[in-house]
Amino acid sequence: MGQGARDGKGSGWMQRLEGPRFGPKAGGTARQLVVLLHGVGADGADLIALAPEWAEVLPEAAFIAPDAPFPCDMAPFGRQWFSLADRDPERLAEAVRGVAPTLEAFLQAELDRLGLPPAALALMGFSQGAMTALFAGLRGSVPPAAILAYSGALLAPQTLAAELRARPPVLLVHGEADEVVPVRASRLAEAALREAGVPVEALFLPGLGHGIDATGIAAGTALLRRAFGAE
Repeated sequence: MGQGARDGKGSGWMQRLEGPRFGPKAGGTARQLVVLLHGVGADGADLIALAPEWAEVLPEAAFIAPDAPFPCDMAPFGRQWFSLADRDPERLAEAVRGVAPTLEAFLQAELDRLGLPPAALALMGFSQGAMTALFAGLRGSVPPAAILAYSGALLAPQTLAAELRARPPVLLVHGEADEVVPVRASRLAEAALREAGVPVEALFLPGLGHGIDATGIAAGTALLRRAFGAE
């Protein structure tokens, strides 16, 4: 679990993240790194279960699902990347901007530890983790080879064009029956990414609520295979 957090407002802090790990399934030295970012009120254990399935096509990949840096401020358990107490778009943009340096430092440290370049990195996120992955992956100092965003949203779309530092392929997956993050969020994200010249594939799943199903996992598998030349 991350150490040194004071609050979830994203200012005046920097800390080291940690969480459950898996792989490489093939043993030996990792050739790719896949980082899984969980949603609000969860922790890294919520997503690391995806690693064995994706490891079937990426047997030389290391997977890690870091616990977000802050205790969830809306529940007595779980972690959060930033507070959702104030959902004004400007406040959310400020909050994710505040946590991005901590995530970027973690990504760079993990790549350095494994002796890998950013081109060997893929970012995956669910819900708030997807918002964080999209922000840091497109604007940050560690450009990934791919971003997989499930049931999320693109925060601060109005500044994306000016702040864009990378154009990795992006997969957006969202259930049309999502009762937590409306599917419209990913539809708006798709339009903003296309306008910014980011290659994006969007998959909207009828009947799916706020979650990840087998169809979404398969789409993620396909993008990871393409991104890392594992066809």
